[in-house]
Amino acid sequence: MPERALHTLVEGGSFFEGPRWHDGRWWASDFYRQLIVVATPDGKEEHVETAFQPSGLGWLPDGRLLVVSMKDHRIMRRDDGAFSIHADVTEHCGGHLNDMVVDERGRAYVGNFGFDLMAGGAPTSATLVRVDPDGTATVVADELLFPNGAVITPDGRTLVVGETFGGRYTAFTIADDGSLSDRRVWGQISRASTDDPGAGGVGVAPDGCTLDAEGHIWAADALGNRCVRIAAGGDIVDEIAMPDGLGVFACMLGGDDGRTLLMCAAPDFLEHNRMNAREAVLLTTTVDVPHAGLP
Repeated sequence: MPERALHTLVEGGSFFEGPRWHDGRWWASDFYRQLIVVATPDGKEEHVETAFQPSGLGWLPDGRLLVVSMKDHRIMRRDDGAFSIHADVTEHCGGHLNDMVVDERGRAYVGNFGFDLMAGGAPTSATLVRVDPDGTATVVADELLFPNGAVITPDGRTLVVGETFGGRYTAFTIADDGSLSDRRVWGQISRASTDDPGAGGVGVAPDGCTLDAEGHIWAADALGNRCVRIAAGGDIVDEIAMPDGLGVFACMLGGDDGRTLLMCAAPDFLEHNRMNAREAVLLTTTVDVPHAGLP
């Protein structure tokens, strides 16, 4: 596998997640600084302040920003610079609300932890919730083992979601009304586990991810200190190791030609370690196959 040069785009974060390429700039949530970092390709930063712990990002068709508010299980909407509640999905959550993909019609598909990860709770399954543009929330899949990063194929007909504790990607067919059907395993990367996540229960723990034009998924391996490129079926066909002392927890393809891979890196994912530290970085490298689909 080729060695690639890594470049630091942004440093000094607490814990970056939910990276996106939008309108010629990089966007990423920073959990514990409660802000969204917006950076140009040359690293010039702007910050969008929030009053909550942000995670997944997406945009409605009219350009308004949607942001996951993790701890109170809400999707927030930014109108004219101010945030308001787009949807409250508390009744469907067994843990923090997490990553999100928004389709071209403005329907948001969002997962949750299923349990209290940071307090060392016992892992259990979780739901995937669809939030329609009017804020209506509907459970569209259940019994998922920590649903995390998700992608939608360019034709808008397939959603693929990573199950961090399942060691796999699971695919669904998207109907015209946004419902999901035909559940199937897109790729089994490693064995499923409901062990303590810190104990290395799975060989590859898929976290934030992005789809490329050959139908492969680049995924952050939350326990393996690397980004991996996964083919349908689960084979790992490429990987990018992180520098010593860093793990990687999300990635996104973007840039003007779609071939820049942005990676959210930090020493670990534990809240008590990251809350007051400023060691998280956004790293970039160049890959051969450009971005496809959503986000």
